[in-house]
Amino acid sequence: MSIVKKGFGPIYSMLFAIFVLFGTSMTIVGAILPRIFTDFGWTYVEAGILLASGAIGMFVATFLGGRFLHLLGIKALLVLGVALQAMGLAFFGSTSSLAVNIFLYAAIGLGQGCIEVGTDWSVVRMSPEKDGRAMNLAHGAFSIGAVVGPLLMAVVLASGLAWNLTFKIVAIVYGLILVALLALPLGRLGREEGGEGARLGGLAANPAWWLGFLLLFVYVGAELGITNWSAEFFVKIFGSSAELGALTVSLFWFGLVAGRLGFPLILPRARTERLLIVLAIFFAISVGLMLASGVAGKAALPLGLVAVAFAGLGASCIYPSAITLVGAAFPAGQSTAIGFAATGGGIGAFVFPFAMSAISGGVGLVAGFAFYAGLTILTAAAAAGLAAVTRRPAK
Repeated sequence: MSIVKKGFGPIYSMLFAIFVLFGTSMTIVGAILPRIFTDFGWTYVEAGILLASGAIGMFVATFLGGRFLHLLGIKALLVLGVALQAMGLAFFGSTSSLAVNIFLYAAIGLGQGCIEVGTDWSVVRMSPEKDGRAMNLAHGAFSIGAVVGPLLMAVVLASGLAWNLTFKIVAIVYGLILVALLALPLGRLGREEGGEGARLGGLAANPAWWLGFLLLFVYVGAELGITNWSAEFFVKIFGSSAELGALTVSLFWFGLVAGRLGFPLILPRARTERLLIVLAIFFAISVGLMLASGVAGKAALPLGLVAVAFAGLGASCIYPSAITLVGAAFPAGQSTAIGFAATGGGIGAFVFPFAMSAISGGVGLVAGFAFYAGLTILTAAAAAGLAAVTRRPAK
């Protein structure tokens, strides 16, 4: 059984390629931060402002892109997203000016938000109703890009080339994608319904509106927290080497990739809402085991390594499944609902790093991971709620 409706294969393949680049653009800045500190002399605070500008740009674009997609059209939204990414990446790091790089990174964030909501809306439109396989695979492409980005940066650095060459390479590929995107018949996806059915008041009356936002708000906070802090957790709590600490990030993302690419293939008939609940519970259990291993100490290192890989597997299909269910719950105002849910994820990405830094700095890393374990429990609860309300037939 095809994962997309007949005739949409070329469009889906293009969106898959865009999401690989999207994932790459999300991780290459973090991968080069130590070098940026050395070359540009920025402080942690200045780097934090830079990263915040990208997060703000992204969640602004996800909301506004979803809200006004019916006016822009899907091709204009995706072209805008790709063009902003290409422009921002082409010039990022070309100067040490913090202000210029903040502007460019905000543009990258805006482009990412346009691509996020545009791709999610498109995949919902070309998928059979409530079939999350195409969405899971598309977000698997993002995960592949997230792994490839730091590897590409490592190759460039090992070659003795300027590190900003990595950004220019990705920008060039985005430019080629832009030319191909203009030729695609995206009009086949139809136009988003506007008017009365898409009024915010009417959409907000559906519990799926708020549950989708809440689920992605807490889920993205937990996902990014594990990505950003697991290496430090294993080095400080278990006394592991820096190399093993870095490996834990790869273990988490390999689990994500395996789940997003594997579950649609090995479980083609799995109901999206059931898959969401099971994986959210598994995610919470796995992060709980990470926390338990940290409390137990160095002897529990093997358990911690297994738990971080399982956490990635559990996290794998939560985001795409949530987007699939939110899209199915709103036949009218679909792009607005998807954009609002994705905005929840963007705000979570902005807010929770500050909370984790405060907790870990004040109480310790184990307490910080207890906070993230709490977020995964909230994730499971919100997933169960979203699955429950979207089982009802759409009105």
